[in-house]
Amino acid sequence: MRAVNLLPRDHGQRTIKKESLPFLVGGCSGLLVLAVLGAMFMMGSGKIASQQRKLDDLNRQFQALPPPPPGPSAGQQQLAGEQSARVSALTTALSSRVSWDRVFREFSLVLPDDVWLTSLTAKSPISPATNASSTGGSTQPSMFTIQGRTYSHDGVARLLSRLQVVPDLTNVQLISSTRSKVGNQPVVEFTIAADIASAGGSGS
Repeated sequence: MRAVNLLPRDHGQRTIKKESLPFLVGGCSGLLVLAVLGAMFMMGSGKIASQQRKLDDLNRQFQALPPPPPGPSAGQQQLAGEQSARVSALTTALSSRVSWDRVFREFSLVLPDDVWLTSLTAKSPISPATNASSTGGSTQPSMFTIQGRTYSHDGVARLLSRLQVVPDLTNVQLISSTRSKVGNQPVVEFTIAADIASAGGSGS
């Protein structure tokens, strides 16, 4: 008697395909992951290469820069010190400079008509500190001294009061005032001294 296979012919093949399906999915997933990792590696390698090229360009630019100039020599430093000392001396000299044209103009404006001078002595202060110390009223002024004559002590007092309003004069003092005669004319001879109040101003 002949044997007959009653099972369907593709049953075994279908069973094999169902059993191999997870392996196929896993293999495809693995390939996908490898593809993603490969793409990320390529992108990372490209960025690294780009940054390396930028670094190389910066290094070439840095190497192309000229060397820094040398510092000042000892001679140059000495000249700089001398220049600083000269500037300081000039500043000190200018700070004690007196605008004598302004002082004399102000003095001529307040000089009474009945007063005439026999001598006038004026000298600049040595420094602003010396000028400040000499205007404290404790010592006799000596920077601006005038000697003259008038007809009465009232004329001397009038001149003294006018000199006290001159902006560039300070510590105005009457040193002496005595009666005398010039020929047959009775006069009053006087000496008035003051200090210079403003130093360093420019004449106008």
